Amino acid sequence: MLGALGKMCGTSVDLIVVSLRTDLERYTRMLPGAEIIPAPAAVAHRPARLAWEQTGLPLLVQQVGAQVLHSPFYTCPLRAGCPVTVTVHDATFFTEPEHYDKSRRTFFRSAIRTSLRRADRVIVPSKATRDELIRLLDADPTRIDVAYHGVDHVAFHAPSAEEKARVRARLGLGSQSYVAFLGAKEPRKNVPNLIRGWAQAVADRHDLPALVVAGGQGHDDEIDRAVAEVPPHLRLLRPGYLRYADLPGFLGGALVAAYPSYGEGFGLPILEAMACAAPVLTTPRLSLPEVGGEAVAYTSEAPDQIAVDLAALLDDEHRRLALAQAGFDRAKEFTWESSAEVHIAAWSRARS
Repeated sequence: MLGALGKMCGTSVDLIVVSLRTDLERYTRMLPGAEIIPAPAAVAHRPARLAWEQTGLPLLVQQVGAQVLHSPFYTCPLRAGCPVTVTVHDATFFTEPEHYDKSRRTFFRSAIRTSLRRADRVIVPSKATRDELIRLLDADPTRIDVAYHGVDHVAFHAPSAEEKARVRARLGLGSQSYVAFLGAKEPRKNVPNLIRGWAQAVADRHDLPALVVAGGQGHDDEIDRAVAEVPPHLRLLRPGYLRYADLPGFLGGALVAAYPSYGEGFGLPILEAMACAAPVLTTPRLSLPEVGGEAVAYTSEAPDQIAVDLAALLDDEHRRLALAQAGFDRAKEFTWESSAEVHIAAWSRARS
Protein backbone atom coordinates (compact mmCIF):
# COMPACT_ATOMS: atom_id res chain seq x y z
CA MET A 1 0.00 0.00 0.00
CA LEU A 2 2.90 2.37 0.59
CA GLY A 3 3.47 2.56 -3.13
CA ALA A 4 -0.10 3.75 -3.66
CA LEU A 5 0.24 6.28 -0.83
CA GLY A 6 3.48 7.48 -2.36
CA LYS A 7 1.62 8.51 -5.52
CA MET A 8 -0.68 10.66 -3.37
CA CYS A 9 2.11 12.46 -1.49
CA GLY A 10 1.77 16.22 -1.67
CA THR A 11 -1.84 16.09 -2.89
CA SER A 12 -3.99 13.90 -0.65
CA VAL A 13 -1.45 13.38 2.14
CA ASP A 14 1.95 14.51 3.39
CA LEU A 15 3.68 11.30 4.41
CA ILE A 16 6.49 10.72 6.89
CA VAL A 17 7.62 7.09 7.23
CA VAL A 18 9.68 5.79 10.13
CA SER A 19 11.73 2.89 8.80
CA LEU A 20 14.17 0.28 9.95
CA ARG A 21 17.63 1.26 8.82
CA THR A 22 17.85 -1.86 6.66
CA ASP A 23 14.77 -0.70 4.71
CA LEU A 24 15.78 2.93 4.37
CA GLU A 25 17.07 2.75 0.80
CA ARG A 26 14.08 0.70 -0.40
CA TYR A 27 11.52 3.10 1.05
CA THR A 28 13.42 6.11 -0.28
CA ARG A 29 13.16 4.68 -3.79
CA MET A 30 9.53 3.65 -3.33
CA LEU A 31 8.37 6.96 -1.84
CA PRO A 32 10.26 9.84 -3.50
CA GLY A 33 7.67 12.35 -2.31
CA ALA A 34 7.75 11.26 1.35
CA GLU A 35 10.14 11.97 4.19
CA ILE A 36 11.84 8.77 5.38
CA ILE A 37 13.25 8.78 8.90
CA PRO A 38 15.45 5.91 10.14
CA ALA A 39 14.51 4.45 13.50
CA PRO A 40 17.25 3.62 16.03
CA ALA A 41 19.19 0.50 15.09
CA ALA A 42 18.05 -1.28 18.26
CA VAL A 43 14.41 -1.41 17.15
CA ALA A 44 15.24 -4.32 14.85
CA HIS A 45 14.66 -6.40 18.01
CA ARG A 46 11.06 -6.56 19.18
CA PRO A 47 11.55 -5.73 22.90
CA ALA A 48 13.52 -2.62 22.00
CA ARG A 49 11.02 -1.67 19.31
CA LEU A 50 8.10 -1.92 21.73
CA ALA A 51 9.94 0.19 24.31
CA TRP A 52 10.89 2.83 21.72
CA GLU A 53 7.31 2.90 20.44
CA GLN A 54 6.15 4.08 23.86
CA THR A 55 8.96 6.57 24.50
CA GLY A 56 11.01 7.56 21.45
CA LEU A 57 8.23 7.54 18.87
CA PRO A 58 6.02 10.09 20.69
CA LEU A 59 9.03 12.41 20.88
CA LEU A 60 9.60 11.99 17.15
CA VAL A 61 5.92 12.72 16.51
CA GLN A 62 6.31 16.04 18.32
CA GLN A 63 9.54 16.90 16.50
CA VAL A 64 8.02 16.44 13.02
CA GLY A 65 4.66 17.98 13.98
CA ALA A 66 2.62 14.97 12.85
CA GLN A 67 -1.13 15.52 12.78
CA VAL A 68 -1.90 11.76 12.89
CA LEU A 69 0.24 8.77 13.80
CA HIS A 70 -0.54 5.48 12.07
CA SER A 71 0.74 2.27 13.65
CA PRO A 72 0.56 -0.53 11.06
CA PHE A 73 0.86 -3.65 13.21
CA TYR A 74 -1.47 -4.07 16.22
CA THR A 75 0.42 -1.92 18.77
CA CYS A 76 0.49 1.84 19.33
CA PRO A 77 1.88 4.38 21.81
CA LEU A 78 -0.31 4.94 24.85
CA ARG A 79 0.44 8.68 24.73
CA ALA A 80 1.38 9.77 21.24
CA GLY A 81 0.67 13.49 21.50
CA CYS A 82 -1.60 13.40 18.44
CA PRO A 83 -4.53 11.29 17.16
CA VAL A 84 -3.56 7.65 16.55
CA THR A 85 -4.82 5.06 14.09
CA VAL A 86 -3.75 1.43 14.25
CA THR A 87 -4.17 -1.56 11.97
CA VAL A 88 -5.47 -4.78 13.51
CA HIS A 89 -4.87 -7.38 10.84
CA ASP A 90 -7.01 -10.18 12.23
CA ALA A 91 -8.86 -11.53 15.24
CA THR A 92 -7.61 -15.11 14.98
CA PHE A 93 -5.71 -14.79 18.26
CA PHE A 94 -9.20 -14.96 19.77
CA THR A 95 -11.07 -17.13 17.23
CA GLU A 96 -8.28 -19.69 16.61
CA PRO A 97 -6.20 -19.52 19.84
CA GLU A 98 -5.02 -23.12 19.59
CA HIS A 99 -2.92 -22.24 16.55
CA TYR A 100 -0.61 -19.89 18.46
CA ASP A 101 1.88 -20.52 21.26
CA LYS A 102 0.96 -19.05 24.63
CA SER A 103 3.37 -16.09 24.61
CA ARG A 104 2.39 -14.94 21.11
CA ARG A 105 -1.31 -15.36 21.85
CA THR A 106 -1.06 -13.46 25.14
CA PHE A 107 0.93 -10.60 23.63
CA PHE A 108 -1.33 -9.98 20.63
CA ARG A 109 -4.56 -10.34 22.61
CA SER A 110 -3.32 -7.67 24.99
CA ALA A 111 -2.12 -5.45 22.12
CA ILE A 112 -5.46 -5.68 20.32
CA ARG A 113 -7.45 -4.85 23.44
CA THR A 114 -5.20 -1.88 24.17
CA SER A 115 -5.41 -0.56 20.62
CA LEU A 116 -9.19 -0.86 20.61
CA ARG A 117 -9.30 1.27 23.77
CA ARG A 118 -6.65 3.85 22.97
CA ALA A 119 -6.62 4.42 19.20
CA ASP A 120 -8.84 7.09 17.69
CA ARG A 121 -9.53 4.85 14.67
CA VAL A 122 -8.86 1.15 14.07
CA ILE A 123 -8.31 -0.06 10.51
CA VAL A 124 -9.03 -3.70 9.64
CA PRO A 125 -8.67 -5.54 6.30
CA SER A 126 -12.12 -7.16 6.19
CA LYS A 127 -15.68 -6.96 7.45
CA ALA A 128 -15.19 -10.37 9.06
CA THR A 129 -12.36 -9.02 11.21
CA ARG A 130 -14.45 -5.97 12.14
CA ASP A 131 -17.40 -8.17 13.08
CA GLU A 132 -15.25 -10.50 15.20
CA LEU A 133 -13.75 -7.57 17.12
CA ILE A 134 -17.25 -6.28 17.81
CA ARG A 135 -18.59 -9.70 18.78
CA LEU A 136 -15.69 -10.85 20.93
CA LEU A 137 -14.33 -7.60 22.39
CA ASP A 138 -17.30 -5.25 22.26
CA ALA A 139 -15.36 -2.91 19.97
CA ASP A 140 -17.01 0.34 18.97
CA PRO A 141 -18.15 -0.18 15.35
CA THR A 142 -18.22 3.57 14.70
CA ARG A 143 -14.42 3.73 15.19
CA ILE A 144 -13.50 0.87 12.85
CA ASP A 145 -12.73 1.35 9.16
CA VAL A 146 -12.50 -1.56 6.69
CA ALA A 147 -9.68 -1.19 4.17
CA TYR A 148 -9.40 -4.24 1.94
CA HIS A 149 -5.92 -5.17 0.83
CA GLY A 150 -5.08 -4.78 -2.81
CA VAL A 151 -2.92 -6.73 -5.20
CA ASP A 152 -0.14 -5.49 -7.44
CA HIS A 153 -1.58 -6.34 -10.84
CA VAL A 154 1.79 -5.85 -12.51
CA ALA A 155 3.64 -8.22 -10.21
CA PHE A 156 0.75 -10.71 -10.01
CA HIS A 157 -0.65 -11.35 -13.48
CA ALA A 158 -1.81 -14.14 -15.74
CA PRO A 159 1.52 -15.70 -16.70
CA SER A 160 2.76 -16.47 -20.16
CA ALA A 161 3.66 -19.99 -21.25
CA GLU A 162 7.32 -18.98 -20.95
CA GLU A 163 6.87 -17.88 -17.32
CA LYS A 164 5.19 -21.16 -16.46
CA ALA A 165 7.90 -23.17 -18.18
CA ARG A 166 10.66 -21.26 -16.38
CA VAL A 167 9.17 -22.09 -12.98
CA ARG A 168 8.65 -25.74 -13.87
CA ALA A 169 12.30 -25.96 -14.92
CA ARG A 170 13.50 -24.31 -11.71
CA LEU A 171 11.45 -26.74 -9.63
CA GLY A 172 12.52 -29.75 -11.68
CA LEU A 173 8.94 -30.71 -12.46
CA GLY A 174 9.43 -31.50 -16.11
CA SER A 175 6.01 -32.22 -17.59
CA GLN A 176 4.43 -33.20 -14.25
CA SER A 177 1.36 -31.19 -13.23
CA TYR A 178 1.11 -29.85 -9.69
CA VAL A 179 -1.04 -28.37 -6.94
CA ALA A 180 0.39 -25.18 -5.42
CA PHE A 181 0.49 -23.75 -1.91
CA LEU A 182 2.25 -20.44 -1.23
CA GLY A 183 2.41 -18.96 2.23
CA ALA A 184 3.73 -19.14 5.77
CA LYS A 185 3.93 -22.57 7.41
CA GLU A 186 1.94 -21.54 10.47
CA PRO A 187 -0.53 -23.93 12.12
CA ARG A 188 -3.43 -21.68 11.09
CA LYS A 189 -2.59 -22.26 7.40
CA ASN A 190 -3.49 -25.96 7.74
CA VAL A 191 -0.64 -27.25 5.57
CA PRO A 192 -0.53 -30.72 7.23
CA ASN A 193 -4.15 -31.40 6.32
CA LEU A 194 -3.54 -30.08 2.81
CA ILE A 195 -0.71 -32.60 2.43
CA ARG A 196 -2.89 -35.42 3.73
CA GLY A 197 -5.85 -34.39 1.58
CA TRP A 198 -3.70 -34.09 -1.55
CA ALA A 199 -2.17 -37.53 -0.93
CA GLN A 200 -5.65 -39.07 -0.70
CA ALA A 201 -6.91 -37.18 -3.74
CA VAL A 202 -4.11 -38.20 -6.11
CA ALA A 203 -2.88 -41.56 -4.79
CA ASP A 204 -4.84 -43.63 -7.31
CA ARG A 205 -4.70 -41.26 -10.27
CA HIS A 206 -2.73 -42.17 -13.36
CA ASP A 207 -1.25 -38.67 -13.76
CA LEU A 208 -0.14 -38.17 -10.09
CA PRO A 209 0.01 -34.35 -9.75
CA ALA A 210 2.77 -33.22 -7.41
CA LEU A 211 2.21 -30.91 -4.43
CA VAL A 212 4.52 -27.90 -4.18
CA VAL A 213 4.49 -26.20 -0.78
CA ALA A 214 6.40 -22.93 -1.21
CA GLY A 215 7.15 -20.14 1.23
CA GLY A 216 9.00 -19.69 4.51
CA GLN A 217 9.61 -22.55 6.90
CA GLY A 218 7.38 -21.29 9.72
CA HIS A 219 6.83 -23.14 12.97
CA ASP A 220 4.35 -25.96 12.29
CA ASP A 221 6.02 -29.21 13.42
CA GLU A 222 3.01 -31.19 12.25
CA ILE A 223 4.06 -30.58 8.65
CA ASP A 224 7.03 -32.97 8.98
CA ARG A 225 4.76 -35.66 10.37
CA ALA A 226 2.36 -35.23 7.45
CA VAL A 227 5.24 -35.37 4.98
CA ALA A 228 6.44 -38.63 6.52
CA GLU A 229 3.02 -40.16 5.79
CA VAL A 230 3.13 -39.41 2.05
CA PRO A 231 3.34 -42.61 -0.03
CA PRO A 232 6.69 -42.97 -1.79
CA HIS A 233 5.17 -42.96 -5.29
CA LEU A 234 3.87 -39.38 -4.77
CA ARG A 235 5.98 -36.27 -5.18
CA LEU A 236 5.98 -33.44 -2.63
CA LEU A 237 8.31 -30.47 -3.12
CA ARG A 238 9.18 -27.86 -0.49
CA PRO A 239 11.36 -25.33 -2.31
CA GLY A 240 11.16 -22.62 0.36
CA TYR A 241 10.97 -19.04 -0.86
CA LEU A 242 10.54 -18.55 -4.59
CA ARG A 243 11.83 -15.57 -6.52
CA TYR A 244 9.24 -12.80 -6.63
CA ALA A 245 9.36 -12.79 -10.42
CA ASP A 246 8.51 -16.51 -10.47
CA LEU A 247 5.28 -16.24 -8.45
CA PRO A 248 2.90 -15.63 -11.40
CA GLY A 249 4.30 -18.64 -13.25
CA PHE A 250 4.15 -20.76 -10.10
CA LEU A 251 0.58 -19.86 -9.15
CA GLY A 252 -0.85 -19.49 -12.65
CA GLY A 253 0.83 -22.69 -13.81
CA ALA A 254 -0.77 -24.87 -11.12
CA LEU A 255 -3.75 -27.11 -11.70
CA VAL A 256 -5.12 -25.72 -8.41
CA ALA A 257 -3.83 -23.20 -5.87
CA ALA A 258 -4.91 -24.70 -2.54
CA TYR A 259 -5.24 -22.68 0.65
CA PRO A 260 -7.39 -24.54 3.22
CA SER A 261 -6.81 -22.07 6.06
CA TYR A 262 -8.58 -22.17 9.41
CA GLY A 263 -9.23 -18.45 9.03
CA GLU A 264 -7.64 -15.22 7.84
CA GLY A 265 -7.91 -11.52 8.58
CA PHE A 266 -7.94 -11.02 4.83
CA GLY A 267 -6.38 -13.85 2.83
CA LEU A 268 -3.94 -12.09 0.53
CA PRO A 269 -2.49 -15.37 -0.85
CA ILE A 270 -5.79 -16.35 -2.45
CA LEU A 271 -6.16 -12.87 -3.99
CA GLU A 272 -2.65 -13.10 -5.44
CA ALA A 273 -3.43 -16.55 -6.85
CA MET A 274 -6.66 -15.24 -8.37
CA ALA A 275 -4.75 -12.36 -9.98
CA CYS A 276 -2.47 -14.96 -11.58
CA ALA A 277 -5.51 -16.74 -13.10
CA ALA A 278 -5.15 -19.80 -10.87
CA PRO A 279 -8.23 -21.81 -9.89
CA VAL A 280 -8.35 -21.51 -6.09
CA LEU A 281 -9.53 -23.99 -3.47
CA THR A 282 -9.96 -22.48 0.01
CA THR A 283 -12.24 -22.58 3.05
CA PRO A 284 -15.29 -20.42 3.83
CA ARG A 285 -13.71 -19.25 7.10
CA LEU A 286 -13.77 -15.65 8.35
CA SER A 287 -12.74 -13.22 5.59
CA LEU A 288 -11.95 -15.72 2.83
CA PRO A 289 -15.44 -15.61 1.24
CA GLU A 290 -15.20 -11.79 1.17
CA VAL A 291 -12.15 -12.12 -1.04
CA GLY A 292 -13.07 -15.17 -3.09
CA GLY A 293 -16.82 -14.71 -3.44
CA GLU A 294 -18.18 -17.12 -6.03
CA ALA A 295 -14.90 -17.04 -7.97
CA VAL A 296 -13.22 -19.77 -5.90
CA ALA A 297 -14.04 -23.32 -4.83
CA TYR A 298 -14.56 -24.11 -1.15
CA THR A 299 -13.71 -27.06 1.05
CA SER A 300 -13.43 -27.73 4.79
CA GLU A 301 -10.34 -27.87 6.95
CA ALA A 302 -10.50 -31.68 7.31
CA PRO A 303 -8.17 -33.79 5.15
CA ASP A 304 -10.88 -36.19 3.98
CA GLN A 305 -13.03 -33.35 2.64
CA ILE A 306 -10.03 -31.59 1.14
CA ALA A 307 -9.34 -34.86 -0.70
CA VAL A 308 -12.89 -35.04 -2.05
CA ASP A 309 -13.06 -31.43 -3.19
CA LEU A 310 -9.54 -31.35 -4.61
CA ALA A 311 -10.16 -34.55 -6.57
CA ALA A 312 -13.38 -33.08 -7.96
CA LEU A 313 -11.47 -30.04 -9.24
CA LEU A 314 -8.68 -32.12 -10.71
CA ASP A 315 -11.28 -34.15 -12.61
CA ASP A 316 -13.12 -31.10 -13.97
CA GLU A 317 -11.00 -29.04 -16.34
CA HIS A 318 -13.99 -26.96 -17.43
CA ARG A 319 -14.64 -25.85 -13.86
CA ARG A 320 -10.97 -25.08 -13.28
CA LEU A 321 -10.89 -22.86 -16.35
CA ALA A 322 -14.10 -21.11 -15.30
CA LEU A 323 -12.74 -20.49 -11.78
CA ALA A 324 -9.45 -19.21 -13.18
CA GLN A 325 -11.25 -16.61 -15.29
CA ALA A 326 -13.72 -15.67 -12.56
CA GLY A 327 -10.93 -15.25 -10.01
CA PHE A 328 -8.84 -13.21 -12.41
CA ASP A 329 -11.78 -10.87 -13.06
CA ARG A 330 -12.67 -10.55 -9.37
CA ALA A 331 -9.09 -9.77 -8.38
CA LYS A 332 -9.28 -6.58 -10.46
CA GLU A 333 -11.71 -5.19 -7.87
CA PHE A 334 -9.00 -5.14 -5.17
CA THR A 335 -6.46 -2.34 -5.57
CA TRP A 336 -3.93 -0.75 -3.25
CA GLU A 337 -5.14 2.65 -4.46
CA SER A 338 -8.57 1.93 -2.97
CA SER A 339 -6.97 0.75 0.27
CA ALA A 340 -4.86 3.91 0.43
CA GLU A 341 -7.95 6.09 -0.02
CA VAL A 342 -9.66 4.37 2.93
CA HIS A 343 -6.58 4.91 5.09
CA ILE A 344 -6.45 8.62 4.23
CA ALA A 345 -10.15 8.95 5.05
CA ALA A 346 -9.58 7.22 8.40
CA TRP A 347 -6.72 9.58 9.21
CA SER A 348 -8.95 12.51 8.40
CA ARG A 349 -11.66 11.17 10.72
CA ALA A 350 -9.10 10.69 13.49
CA ARG A 351 -8.19 14.40 13.29
CA SER A 352 -11.79 15.59 13.51
